[in-house]
Amino acid sequence: MLDDSTIRRLAEGAHPAPHDLLGAHPAGTDHVVRAVRHLAATVEVIDDGGTAATTPMEHVGHGLWEAVVPGPIRSYRLRTTYGDGLARVDDDPYRFTPTLGELDLHLWREGRHEQAWQVLGSRLREHEGVEGVAFAVWAPNARAVRIIGDFNSWVGSAHAMRTMGASGVWELFVPGDLEHTAYKYEILTDHGWVTRADPMARYTEVPPATASKVGRSRFAWSDDDWMRSRAAKDVHNSPMSTYELHFGSWRPGLGYREMADALIEHLEETGFTHVEFMPLAEHPFGGSWGYQVTGYFAPTSRFGHPDDLRYLIDRLHRAGYGVIVDWVPGHFPKDEWALARFDGKALYEHPDPRRGDQPDWGTHVFDFGRPEVKNFLVANAVYWMEEFHIDGLRVDAVASMLYLDYSRKDGEWLPNVHGGREHLEAVALLQEVNATVYRRCPGIVMIAEESTSWPGVSKPTSAGGLGFGMKWNMGWMHDTLQYMSVDPMYRSHHHGEITFSFMYAFSEQFVLPISHDEVVHGKGSLLNKMPGDQWQKLASMRAYLTFMWAHPGKKLLFMGQEFGQPSEWSESRGLDWWILDQPVHRGLMSLVSQLNRVYRETDALWLRDNEPGGFEWIDGGNSSDNVVAFLRWGADGDPIAAIVNFSGRPIEGYRMGLPFGGEWEELVNSDAVEFGGSGVGNLGTVHATDGAWGGRPASATITIPPLAGLLLRPKAKPAPAPTAKPLPDS
Repeated sequence: MLDDSTIRRLAEGAHPAPHDLLGAHPAGTDHVVRAVRHLAATVEVIDDGGTAATTPMEHVGHGLWEAVVPGPIRSYRLRTTYGDGLARVDDDPYRFTPTLGELDLHLWREGRHEQAWQVLGSRLREHEGVEGVAFAVWAPNARAVRIIGDFNSWVGSAHAMRTMGASGVWELFVPGDLEHTAYKYEILTDHGWVTRADPMARYTEVPPATASKVGRSRFAWSDDDWMRSRAAKDVHNSPMSTYELHFGSWRPGLGYREMADALIEHLEETGFTHVEFMPLAEHPFGGSWGYQVTGYFAPTSRFGHPDDLRYLIDRLHRAGYGVIVDWVPGHFPKDEWALARFDGKALYEHPDPRRGDQPDWGTHVFDFGRPEVKNFLVANAVYWMEEFHIDGLRVDAVASMLYLDYSRKDGEWLPNVHGGREHLEAVALLQEVNATVYRRCPGIVMIAEESTSWPGVSKPTSAGGLGFGMKWNMGWMHDTLQYMSVDPMYRSHHHGEITFSFMYAFSEQFVLPISHDEVVHGKGSLLNKMPGDQWQKLASMRAYLTFMWAHPGKKLLFMGQEFGQPSEWSESRGLDWWILDQPVHRGLMSLVSQLNRVYRETDALWLRDNEPGGFEWIDGGNSSDNVVAFLRWGADGDPIAAIVNFSGRPIEGYRMGLPFGGEWEELVNSDAVEFGGSGVGNLGTVHATDGAWGGRPASATITIPPLAGLLLRPKAKPAPAPTAKPLPDS
């Protein structure tokens, strides 16, 4: 017999262990079966164990029904009749054993379940011979948890979940065909019921709707060749020229599938090797560009089903393009239906606001030291790699994670155990994320957006580094854009800004980024950072991009800059594609295509990005002429000479030392007429004569066009000098 209080809790879905009382339980040689069926007229137990016997149930109060079934009962269903006479036969959720094993729960609690999405969230599966959905959610502070959704008319009293002990996980298997159904969790806290979306949902409603959805992948990948070649390649010492884009504003109206043809066509024209999407994880506010994530395991439904995103990535891979996605583990929004105070208390966020709040963005900061939170983030990084074949993650705002006093005043932050400002738990998390994905996913790359001088960002964790493969070179971006914004007649006073990056170019494995952050919020477009009239702006931009492609480090360019978009970027509208009707803008895009082609085909421009021996100055101190000139060296001694004139006048008779005599061809002249330039140059060929100059065995006298860059390569590499024969032994 159950007391009235217990009956009420069961009927309300407020009991933490409903399976202990609901379902079938031995009673001597018989079994007691209990079920919650509100508003039912009659309920019967149908024995499916072979007898098909039917036993009527008795209503014992508050919607709870009970029956004593003679003898053993192995499986059964319930027939429920309502006042309208309609009867429904279904399986009882409370007759099933848990869908999570002890090992899964142990690994989760220890923070080491690298594929946690396979046991938490909602999973369509067969369990004990019945099709249904396994629901599991981590809510250790909850007093009770129940599921609400389309399948129960958003009334969760008949779908209370059971607690799985000290793991803090709650679980329930719900039989039935529930694919595409929307759902949330109702969580009983110390202050009453709250409603939350599923933190590990892999599919969601389209914003502004906020429910999670049950889904599964039926996609068949066809990128095996790409995945095999990726695993065999050292991405850190390979060409990487990345096209960054914001999905919703690249060509507004395109979904994941529609994007494939249009994007591949554009990449084929412009020649980039990789595409980087700003965050694609679900987020409620489009104006956040995806950096305020509420659904870490769910691709945003704005552009289609998760399988549609798989289709896009598969198509990109088959066309030969790598895919990088922005990832945001540093903070999350405070929306009350999402992660914030998930089970009534600080759970995903640190409980002390001096560590748990991010004042700059009005968000929460993850509790990086909590094993389950760490597991959530590590598994999330693995998830994108393994489930979506992502080739790399660009980790957003790493500096905000590394420093406890980031954007905080004195007294607003807590020091670490040693009294310092370093966030030791965040460091450990980043090291574990990087080590885990590099181990599990051969050929991927982890890229840090890190804006400080933290040492060893791209050094391996075994050497005490953070373990990233690459780091955005924010210093290069800031200094060079500052230099380019100065009128050419004054640039001689700022020469150090264009050359300083070479002093530390090999201290990390760098990416040179011109990202979305540089062309928004009043900063203007890249084109309009350049001084002068329209011709000078475009010429300066061509010179700058040539310098960028020749400089050590991988390349990243934000959408629109490849053709010189005049207006500042806004996520609320598309790019100024119409500007390509103007020949000078079409010419700029042709230059980007040429730079990318030469870059991919010339290993001197990428193979030794990460070693000082791959770079030599030709002329680094020529501030009076605003000229920089340097060599890049390839694998077998083949060089590229880069010469950039940042002044507004052509320089004739410029003599420079070179390592070889003979003819050097102009691979790129950014002032060529086809690129919108004035056509000043060296008719495609430079002749170097033997004879020491500038400390080199040969030299050439050339013309450098105004506001332009040249890339030169020897047409024929001289034969190496004969080596001396060894002396005889005696």
